[in-house]
Amino acid sequence: MDTGGRFITWVDRHSTLAILIIPLLIFAALVAHFGGTILESVAVILFINLMLVTGLQMFMGNSGASSFCHTGFMAIGAYISAILTLTVQDKAIAMPELYQVLAQIHWPFMPAMLVAAAVATLVAAVIIFPVMRLSGPAAAISTFALLIISNSVITHWEKLTNGTRAIYGLERYTTVWTSAIFGILSIVVAYWFKESRLGLELRASREDEQAAASIGINIPRARYVAFVSSIFVTGIAGVLWAHFVRSFSPKCFYLTQTFMVVAMLIIGGSGSVSGAVVGTIAVTVILEGLRYVENSINLAGILPFTIIGIPVLTLCVAMILILILRPGGIIAGREIRMQSKWGRSGPATLEPTEQEG
Repeated sequence: MDTGGRFITWVDRHSTLAILIIPLLIFAALVAHFGGTILESVAVILFINLMLVTGLQMFMGNSGASSFCHTGFMAIGAYISAILTLTVQDKAIAMPELYQVLAQIHWPFMPAMLVAAAVATLVAAVIIFPVMRLSGPAAAISTFALLIISNSVITHWEKLTNGTRAIYGLERYTTVWTSAIFGILSIVVAYWFKESRLGLELRASREDEQAAASIGINIPRARYVAFVSSIFVTGIAGVLWAHFVRSFSPKCFYLTQTFMVVAMLIIGGSGSVSGAVVGTIAVTVILEGLRYVENSINLAGILPFTIIGIPVLTLCVAMILILILRPGGIIAGREIRMQSKWGRSGPATLEPTEQEG
C-alpha cells in the first residue's frame, strides 16, 4: 500500500477521537457562551461523568472484569483535594478535628488536584493486586467489598475526613471549560490505552483467559496496570466534582454513585470508548431531564403527593431492558469510525473494536 493509502487507513482507524471530541467541544463552547446556570451545571456533570465512565472503561471494558470500587477512589481524590485547598481558617470551621499538620496546609488547585489523584492511584496500587488474580464473580464481589471498606474508612476516620459530617466551603474551580478539557482528555487517554499493546493483551484475556495465558500474557499484571491507570482518571474526576458541588459527605461516594457510573457504561457498551461516551451522554441527559420534570411537578403541586425517584427508577428499567435486548449496549462493543474509499470520507459507521487496519 502506498503512503497515501496508509495515511487514509490510519485516519479511518483513528477517526473515532474526532467523531467523539468535536461535538463535545462544540457543546462546551455553546454552553459556556449561551447557556444559563442550569445548562452549565448539566454540562459540568456530563463531563465529570464522562471521566468516571471512561476511567471505568479502561479497566472493565478491556479486561471484562467487573469493578464496583472506583467510586471509593473518587472519594479519595475529593477528600484529599478538599484538605489541600481549603484555607486554614475554613478548615478550622469545617474540619475542626483534622490532624494539625494537615490543618496548616493551603495549596493552589492544580497541584492539589495532581497530588489528590496520585494519592488515590497510590492507594489503589498498594491494595488492588491480590484482587487482580481473581476472575468472574469472585473479582466482582471483592471490588464491591473494597467499596464497602472505603466507605467505612471515610465514615469513621474523623481526624482525616470529618466522619459522617459534610465538608463545605470549597472554592468552585470547576467550570464548563475545566470539566470539558479534562473530560476530553479522558477520552483520548482511554482510546490510547485501548489501542496500546496492553489494551490488546487485556482484550485477549477478556475473550479467553487460558488462550491468552498460553501465549505469555501476564493477565494479573495487565489488569493491575489497567486498574491503577484508570484510578488516576477517576481521582481527577473526584477532585473536579468536589470543587463543583463544594460540599459533600461520605454518602455521596457510595452505592447510588456506583450504580450510576456502572449503568452508564453498561447502557452505552463497555467494550468500546464510543460506548462509554454514548452511554454517559444518553444517561446524563435523560436523568437531568427527568429530575427537572420531577421537580417541576412537585413544585407546581399538580399531584396530591410528592413524587420521588423517577430518574433512578427509569435508569433501572433502561438497564434491565438493555441487558435483555442488547447485552452489548447501545454501541455493542464497537467504535464509531469513518469509512473512506479512494481518499473520500464516507459517513460515520460502527466498526468492531478488534478490527485492525
